[in-house]
Amino acid sequence: MILRRRHLSPFFSIILILANAGVQDASAPAKAVPRLQVIPMPYGQASFRRDGAELTRYHFGGGLDRPFLFPVNGPSGRSLTRMGHPRDPESHSHHNSVWISHNDVDGVSFWSDGGKGKIRHRRIVKFEDGGERSSVVAENDWIVDGTKVLLKEKRQVTVLLLDELEWLMVIDMEFKAVARDVTLGKTPFGMIGVRMAKTIGVNDGGGRIRNSEGAVNEEQVFWKRARWVDYSGAITNEKIEGITLFDCPKNPNFPSHFHVRNDGWMGACLTFDGPRTIEPGKPLKLRYGLYVHSDMKAADAIEARWKRFGELGPLANLEGRSQEK
Repeated sequence: MILRRRHLSPFFSIILILANAGVQDASAPAKAVPRLQVIPMPYGQASFRRDGAELTRYHFGGGLDRPFLFPVNGPSGRSLTRMGHPRDPESHSHHNSVWISHNDVDGVSFWSDGGKGKIRHRRIVKFEDGGERSSVVAENDWIVDGTKVLLKEKRQVTVLLLDELEWLMVIDMEFKAVARDVTLGKTPFGMIGVRMAKTIGVNDGGGRIRNSEGAVNEEQVFWKRARWVDYSGAITNEKIEGITLFDCPKNPNFPSHFHVRNDGWMGACLTFDGPRTIEPGKPLKLRYGLYVHSDMKAADAIEARWKRFGELGPLANLEGRSQEK
């Protein structure tokens, strides 16, 4: 028996409409699912995932002294970084895997936990997925005593997929002085720090530090200029993996001094050789890279990867619209 539409009850009319809609949707071509995605998470976090597996997570919740990235998973799926010093967790609680900070901003330390200086997340500007590249752009305020804003920062964290489960993280920053000159004082602490996993550290795990100048371990690398520093070691009993911290040729102090220790931490020093002043209307722009790789990479292979990093153009428009007041 054939039912005419005018004889159908409202209930069956709704069913017919939904069924027709389903047929039409099924026939439409599906958009490709990006292999790499940045996914907003609860409690002020964003997870970068390759084929569903997490590579790293950006933490920016309101209760933090500063945003940070943890974990930083290597090709094995294990984190190559850790939270805190393995032998001194209390006084080094600020060693949050990968973090941005500085020990002297107009005389105020933003480096350690519990001080007057805090880096407060203000808002997420955007999340963006491009298939083999994903990024998050955020705005932060560098605040003293809870209310006074010294610097406004726009930060972009970008993950780019490489071959053989390796990947590259690029951190772009733009700092603007709010009302007057702000001076970043002379210090070896800042602008970026990396706390390696315990098993990768030279002291605790038998790992190895190398830099672009051919120096090895803390005795030769500590407070020396370089284009890059690599920290590699065992992440399982069978696998060696590591992270290379890249300085960018466009950074104002290139090549940077690096603060690197056998106890498992490394950082690029922006103001090791002297203070730097940020004037209103003249923002400071910085870029650093972290090459997450398998094996104890040969120096020439790392150098080739650093050169490609140095040739990267803009990964997003950090000059775009903001809500600065």
